[in-house]
Amino acid sequence: MWSTLVRSTPPTGATRDASAPVRRTRILAVPEARWAAVALALFLVALPLNLTGAPAWSWAPLFAAVYVTGGWEPGWAGLRALREKQLDVDLLMVVAALGAAAIGQVLDGALLIVIFATSGALEAIATARTADSVRGLLDLAPTSATRLTDDGAEESVPTDRLRVGDMILVRPGERIGADGRVRGGASEVDQATITGEPLPVAKEAGDEVFAGTLNGAGALRVRVERDPSDSVIARIVAMVEEASQTKAPTQLFIEKVEQRYSLGMVAATVALFALPLLFGAALQPTLLRAMTFMIVASPCAVVLATMPPLLSAIANAGRHGVLVKSAVVMERLGQVDAVALDKTGTLTEGTPRVTDIRPLPATGLDEDALLRLAAAAEHPSEHPLARAIVAAARSRGLDIPLVEDFGSAPGTGVTATVDGKVVAVGSPARLLKGRAEHPAAVVAAHLEGEGRTAVVVEVEATPVGVLGVADRLRAEAAATVAALTTLTGTLPVLLTGDNPRAAARLAEEVGVTDVRAGLLPQDKVAAVRELESAGRKVLVVGDGVNDAPALAAAHTGIAMGRAGSDLALETADAVVVRDELATIPAVVALSRRARRLVVQNLVIAAVFITGLVIWDLAGTLPLPLGVAGHEGSTVIVGLNGLRLLADGAWRRAGRAQEVRTART
Repeated sequence: MWSTLVRSTPPTGATRDASAPVRRTRILAVPEARWAAVALALFLVALPLNLTGAPAWSWAPLFAAVYVTGGWEPGWAGLRALREKQLDVDLLMVVAALGAAAIGQVLDGALLIVIFATSGALEAIATARTADSVRGLLDLAPTSATRLTDDGAEESVPTDRLRVGDMILVRPGERIGADGRVRGGASEVDQATITGEPLPVAKEAGDEVFAGTLNGAGALRVRVERDPSDSVIARIVAMVEEASQTKAPTQLFIEKVEQRYSLGMVAATVALFALPLLFGAALQPTLLRAMTFMIVASPCAVVLATMPPLLSAIANAGRHGVLVKSAVVMERLGQVDAVALDKTGTLTEGTPRVTDIRPLPATGLDEDALLRLAAAAEHPSEHPLARAIVAAARSRGLDIPLVEDFGSAPGTGVTATVDGKVVAVGSPARLLKGRAEHPAAVVAAHLEGEGRTAVVVEVEATPVGVLGVADRLRAEAAATVAALTTLTGTLPVLLTGDNPRAAARLAEEVGVTDVRAGLLPQDKVAAVRELESAGRKVLVVGDGVNDAPALAAAHTGIAMGRAGSDLALETADAVVVRDELATIPAVVALSRRARRLVVQNLVIAAVFITGLVIWDLAGTLPLPLGVAGHEGSTVIVGLNGLRLLADGAWRRAGRAQEVRTART
């Protein structure tokens, strides 16, 4: 595991690194976004003219344009839904906006149009970005591969023409063209995109390799064992698309209520207008009563009862480093009752670091001397383990001497002449082969038993010490696991593609008991669906391409932002931008507080609407008073929801969670 990884421009057949940006849909390339932007711009121009008492001819046409640009798409969609005998809430909002304009409340109707147009645009943009990232994932797999013919000749062929049984040659620095098994050669393969393992894995004859993973410094001959359309990387794409399409429709709870409420309100308005006319009532007062009823009974306050708390919570979470992509996601976060966590890059930092420096007593070397020798030999290498050792030496202020005769052997290690002596740094399995009783082998076995990667250092073929390297646990990992346990009432599950021993060691440190290691992406999806089949609403937290299908399949997915792949970031419902794990229980607690405010607002809105409707039906409700009552309820619920904008709301959510965790 100590070969030099090639980092120059990939040769033919290789593609961009998984962390490279994918092609993104521009915001204004989305039609909904263009219409919403025009509607908002027109509204912002008309608003000050209306409020300052300018002539109607200066602002009325602008408001009319707002109604057209922001309302035609939801209105048309609502009419199509009517043909299927469904009353869409967006159509009701358009009708309510037109009704408000009909009785002189043009500003209120235009504001309602802008709110709904903006909401629809944000959803369309998120959908387009996710599709971009799914397409970008296909770039991980090379477009061509070198196939070996029966007579040993080489030919370059498109990867989609490879068939089971073909033999391909994978040169240093290339991405592997198909899932298969190594038949010749030795190298190391960076397969973090598939398994999430932080370090390249040594591969030799008989080992399995995956399409899209990056070969190291050795050449490999690989026999294809899966059709390219059935490779692991292709299945990741298919799983993300399938999960995104089959996931339960994202819909706020209040929208489900509104659909039923809308039918009743429309029917009541029509009846209130038509029935008195049948019995000889005058047209103008009857129309005025019906329009007053429509205004006071319209669900504007109900809509604002829901959106301000959720949008305020989104804004507050954003200021504290958590990007929640929609109000629907913020609502869903508060519903989770089970959590599945990835290991590498989520509970850990995702970067290997030297954790142990063990010079053998008989050598007379101290820790600094041992680390200096290892860092000097590893300095010319670009392997992740080499970078970790060199970084550890620099952090101690050690000088790293120049070396001569540097050499690297895939899967074995490196050699170099340091201060006139041959120094070897590499795998215990290779450097200590046949010497199981040697003190260095005992130390290496102990470190590996603790989940470390052991690195043996030899001087003139004599072992002088062992280094331990591991992916460091995040400082807040254990506290986050405890907080999530308190929130959901059950311990999180650890889902990782890493080896079982390293996973078990980390799980013990953070207090997780349900550990599922060595998982491929489809195995993680299966684990999530197993939890959901038991009636759980699962929150998945991950960062890599291999986590994307599980993020898409889960009730809610959160991606760690710093090292997160493009696909994971776009597939997830929320992103921890600052990579602070402790913000996850905080945003879940904030979501639950937002849901409580929504309930409060719905009660307030219901009281106002009920009172005004009874007044209008049982007596004569003056239109200005009806509008004032309707707008007053809207203002009250709006201000109540805006309480979550304050920084104190985030702090209180975090403190409340800390108190609950401490009590537990």
